[in-house]
Amino acid sequence: MNVFYNRNGIGDVLLITLASVPADARSFERKNDAAKIINTETGETAGYNLFNASAYFQTEEAGPVEMNEEKLGVLNEALRKNGFPEELTADFSPKFVVGYIESKEKHPNADKLNICQVQVGEEKLQIVCGAPNVDQGQKVVVAKVGAVMPGGMVIKDAELRGVPSSGMICSAKELNLKDAPQEKGILVLEDSYEAGEPFPLT
Repeated sequence: MNVFYNRNGIGDVLLITLASVPADARSFERKNDAAKIINTETGETAGYNLFNASAYFQTEEAGPVEMNEEKLGVLNEALRKNGFPEELTADFSPKFVVGYIESKEKHPNADKLNICQVQVGEEKLQIVCGAPNVDQGQKVVVAKVGAVMPGGMVIKDAELRGVPSSGMICSAKELNLKDAPQEKGILVLEDSYEAGEPFPLT
């Protein structure tokens, strides 16, 4: 779940995205100050728009809204007040974490891509990476599925040239870190970092 609010840019509307859906496969159900976005191909709820949002939800953020359990409860109450009893759920575990690259092998269908097995604590992710400096044995920053990059891109499960990829190994520039080098390449961390620990972006 991704939540976006920019009063100056789009008005007093909170945008709640649960799943991406093509524009030609959307329908809307409006009740009072809330509109449910429905994927007409699957019948699934793809998100909500909450109008007059400041009457229900207080935020000073302009852009992606950092959510937590308390804010989720406020959103669910706002939707209930407007006639939508469905309960929103979300995973609030850290989305930017330290990863350890256990192995790297060449992508069978792309010269510049590598398939990495990355340990991020209690789970292992397969991530396809095109950075020239990626290598086995490195500790890196991983944006997990559901992460919202500083530039606004949402990380999703993908398939790159036929190989599944879950997450992204990040460069300092992609993380918008201060004094990030301009040349291509992922950020390689010192060995003192522990795989699975959250990586702060500030």
